[in-house]
Amino acid sequence: MKYLLALDAGTTSVRAMLFDFERKQFVYTAQQEVGQSFPHSGWVEQDANEIYYKSAYVLNRCIAEAGAENIAGIGLTNQRETVVCWDRNTGEPIAPAIGWQCRRTSEFCASVPQAEREIIRKKTGLPVDAYFSASKIKWILDHVPAARKLLERNTLCAGTVDSYLIFKLTGNFVTDHTNASRTMLFNIHTLDWDDELLSYFSIPRGILPEVKSSASVMGETSFGGRKIPIAGVAGDQQSALFGQACLYEGDGKITYGTGLFLLFNTGKTCADSQSGLISTVGYTLKDKTVYALEGSVFHAGSGVQWLRDGLGFISDAAETETLARSVPNAGGVTFVPAFTGLGAPHWDSEARGILSGLTRGTTKAHIVRAVLESIAYSARELIDCMQRDSGICLREIKCDGGASANDFLMQYQANVLGIGVNRPAERESTALGAVLLAAISLGMMDEAEARSVRKTQKLFRPEENRAACEEGYQAYLLAVKRALLKG
Repeated sequence: MKYLLALDAGTTSVRAMLFDFERKQFVYTAQQEVGQSFPHSGWVEQDANEIYYKSAYVLNRCIAEAGAENIAGIGLTNQRETVVCWDRNTGEPIAPAIGWQCRRTSEFCASVPQAEREIIRKKTGLPVDAYFSASKIKWILDHVPAARKLLERNTLCAGTVDSYLIFKLTGNFVTDHTNASRTMLFNIHTLDWDDELLSYFSIPRGILPEVKSSASVMGETSFGGRKIPIAGVAGDQQSALFGQACLYEGDGKITYGTGLFLLFNTGKTCADSQSGLISTVGYTLKDKTVYALEGSVFHAGSGVQWLRDGLGFISDAAETETLARSVPNAGGVTFVPAFTGLGAPHWDSEARGILSGLTRGTTKAHIVRAVLESIAYSARELIDCMQRDSGICLREIKCDGGASANDFLMQYQANVLGIGVNRPAERESTALGAVLLAAISLGMMDEAEARSVRKTQKLFRPEENRAACEEGYQAYLLAVKRALLKG
């Protein structure tokens, strides 16, 4: 069979991508945008049915292009932490999906005593925060009457987007280790749901999916009269880690999406961060478990979306590069995109965004440049933490995601970090990781062969004069401190 399929169920769109296995490249893409709603301040919801129907649509588009008989399997990758609850008998969601950015459970998370926080962190690698899935599931159980009714009938399912899509496509209720490790209910050392944590959050084990290796056949779905296996699954950032060939200890990558996500392969060691980073499952292959340190910044590309949709400064994200280059610097303007709080390494849900240093001479171009610079600075803050925690100095960082196409940002990122930024020829690293996991699961390649698929398109080397970047970074850190101030 000539093709594999990637289904990438992201925050703002779903895409199916057809991967030519012989040529080792994507040859066709179908995409549909998915909406978000914001019913209250800090709340983020999505329609799970919309995610499923649009996923089925883009899959059908790709399968029609290639022919079902030519597709060996599907790799699935997805936005993490977002929670869907549905009826096992009908497959229908009982409430809107609660998005990973949603802060409705911040008050509950803030009330968790320090002793319990430390237990949760040691078992899951995660700080107690509304970002993760556990408090979202608890909120649905506490506030949605249908949840209790289904619980009494033993027909309630609760899971992340991957488990919901797999259920709808195959009828199986499963997830993988990477997605499970983001729920704050999963012990990343024993690789199982943790009874103590389930009890603390009052979440029955029976409503959660079976957990399998990232390179596993999760079930079969029927298209074009033929059954096609879903054979590889990973949360989007772990999938990008795999697609970027960060398969050795010390390899790292940055994904520039709605948020910014930096993952650093720590091998068989589950590193205990002292800097506010996350310890997580990087990926699993049969009996092999690879861990990673992760820094998650809630807002990166969303700052560019704000420039477009909130301020009307641009009509397309690509315009930011031209505007940023039109001025020699940000004119003293500093931006902190804490629209819904700050993620790693601060984990402060009450922090809010700051735009400082404005004068009568400030122009649209200065503000646009400041927004792009803030993305590079947030990555620098995470890498400084990772190098302290791991004792390993990065010589290079791999990049992917929408904003990696911005040459200005990638060069500025290299200048701020003082190391090379390596952009791949295939920028769809998240989809590629899912495809490669599926290929390994189906016996079409091994891990070493998967590593060789990734090719470099451009290496951005730091420029000699970095003093201005360092000055801007220090101003950014000062602005972050101001964003963290209460009252």
